[in-house]
Amino acid sequence: SGDVIMRFSTCAESACSGLLANLKLFTTRIFSSLSLIAVLLWNSWQLSIVALIFMFGALLPLASVRKRIKSLMKRQIGGQSAITTHYNETFAGNRIIASYNLQEREEARFGKDLRDMFKIQIKMVQKTGVLSPLIHFIVSLGIAGAIWLGSYLIVTHQITSGNFVSFIAALLMLYTPIKGLGNSFTSVQMSFLMMDQVFATLASIPAIRNIDNPVRIDGVRKNIEYNRVGFEYVKNRPVLKDVSAKLEIGKMYAFVGNSGGGKSTFVSLLPRFYDIQHGEILIDGVNVKNIDLHDLRENIAVVFQDNFLFNGTIRDNILLGKMDYTDEQLNEAVKDACLTDFIATLDKGLDTEIGERGVLLSGGQKQRVAIARVFLKNPKLLILDEATSALDNATEMQIQSALEELARGRTVIVVAHRLSTVKNAHEIVVIDSRGIVEQGTHEELMAKDGEYKKLYSYQFRETAAV
Repeated sequence: SGDVIMRFSTCAESACSGLLANLKLFTTRIFSSLSLIAVLLWNSWQLSIVALIFMFGALLPLASVRKRIKSLMKRQIGGQSAITTHYNETFAGNRIIASYNLQEREEARFGKDLRDMFKIQIKMVQKTGVLSPLIHFIVSLGIAGAIWLGSYLIVTHQITSGNFVSFIAALLMLYTPIKGLGNSFTSVQMSFLMMDQVFATLASIPAIRNIDNPVRIDGVRKNIEYNRVGFEYVKNRPVLKDVSAKLEIGKMYAFVGNSGGGKSTFVSLLPRFYDIQHGEILIDGVNVKNIDLHDLRENIAVVFQDNFLFNGTIRDNILLGKMDYTDEQLNEAVKDACLTDFIATLDKGLDTEIGERGVLLSGGQKQRVAIARVFLKNPKLLILDEATSALDNATEMQIQSALEELARGRTVIVVAHRLSTVKNAHEIVVIDSRGIVEQGTHEELMAKDGEYKKLYSYQFRETAAV
């Protein structure tokens, strides 16, 4: 995240400001240099050749220095990205840092990042510090050569002393823009490198994208099929292996099991948050990779366990589900998500600012805003990934009833740890690292005396103990 922020904020701004500033200086210097070169040639072409050879020879070291500092510049940008990432993590995790007394540890980490950046800057100065003295030396040789040759040309009456004085004056004036090129060289190179970083990010091809001429869809008409699906976040560490399942439309499917079994991964593959490495996922017989990505996600709504809210108002965040809404639809969504009483306590109601990531709301309030977003969207396919985990029991029962009403006539996929919330599902699927180990209704699975019954009995004992 720090690298992306760095590229689109610091890199973009520095590249633009650096190039614009140096472009202005370069334009001024190039015109003044051309004018002065014309004066040199007018006074003596012989002296001009000698002087210009040395003048432009002074620019040759720039090419060798460019190669040496390019890797340092990349390290500098990488160091700045690391600092930005560390700052963002520290700011977002300030409560964890305070609760575990990690202030000194974080200060040490930040100090190390700054020291590493300082070392890179020192190396940059060391490699470029020789540039200006070297240019001065070469130009001085050129001026000395011009004076020596000029004296000879005066003695041999090939030029007048007036021509010589005029030539030397123009030559000394030409030295200023040549010297300026050397001084601005490092900043220009850094600007170009930063621009390369920005363009490289813009030109990067998303991993999840449409094929040419994708299939357009409007809802799910028959079924959803997972056919021998395999997926891994890290190579050779499969999360799902050879998993197959068929989901009929208009039914509720609940995926349960121990943590780390791949339940959330399973449902995240359908809207193509990730692409599978093996097998295929079909909607009405069409591979999801061949379906238009906008159409696919337009027909799906997802409520996550950890829902992200944007900086803005409650209204803004609910309307992400549907921009062309009526007040009646919005009020109905707020009511179904059990937000009415809470919003009534706010002076600005739906127009109350909630801060970055919804920091001014509790976990349960944030989850209800996310659920209201889904009610407003009214999707064909609903995915609930621990959607009510942050709610109290009374609110959960109310929202569960509203969700069951929303689920009528549409396909619903639920990921749940609390098995009491999925007893009414048409089919319960038990999934773990081995894949799908059981599936059936609550009654059927309880009669099997298998994994589901063990999970249910364990939770029942825990609840009874509490």
